[in-house]
Amino acid sequence: MTSSVARGPYKPGKIRQQTQEKILQAATQAFSVHGFNGTSMQSIADAANVPKANVHYYFKNKVGVYTAVLENIIGLWDTVLNDITAEHEPKQALCDYIDAKIKFSRTHPRESRVFAKEMLSGAPHLQAFLEEDYQRWFSGRIAVFTAWIAAGKMQPIDPAHLLFMIWGSTQHYADFEPQVVHSLGTEALQQHHFDQAAATIKQVILAGCGLE
Repeated sequence: MTSSVARGPYKPGKIRQQTQEKILQAATQAFSVHGFNGTSMQSIADAANVPKANVHYYFKNKVGVYTAVLENIIGLWDTVLNDITAEHEPKQALCDYIDAKIKFSRTHPRESRVFAKEMLSGAPHLQAFLEEDYQRWFSGRIAVFTAWIAAGKMQPIDPAHLLFMIWGSTQHYADFEPQVVHSLGTEALQQHHFDQAAATIKQVILAGCGLE
């Protein structure tokens, strides 16, 4: 007598996706610590616990892995502001964006450091993106802020530098985590530290924008 176990449909695509994600996570960790030049395909394979051939199967070379990591980071960062329009209320939009950026620093500190290292090295792997896609995205966000100012919804401040301030203050908790940890006299940043950071940043930004 034989017995059979009901099985769901075999989905090879899911296994491929999981392996690729595993490689990208390992690569993110390696790039965040050693930078692009200090990371090799072999070190990525070792960190992901897969053969080096597997890494080459999904990514042609180290530039391919690195580019995929950067694209993931930018996609995560920009999502919150993608859909804002002049019809949205600036207070809510700014609060949501600051909360999202602080959460990113808490949940994805390695990704933030990879991006910071890329910028500090002159953004050699993001030049084309910064000159085309990102410029269009940034100009679109600035247009929304400009519309809010024209409608009297917020003080007439420079939208570009407002975004720079938000980026710098929220990403600081990931990029300069050792400094923050030692300054606060704690062993590691906890949820309440990020909550306090978000509340403080929102208070200062909203006040500067003339928003209660």
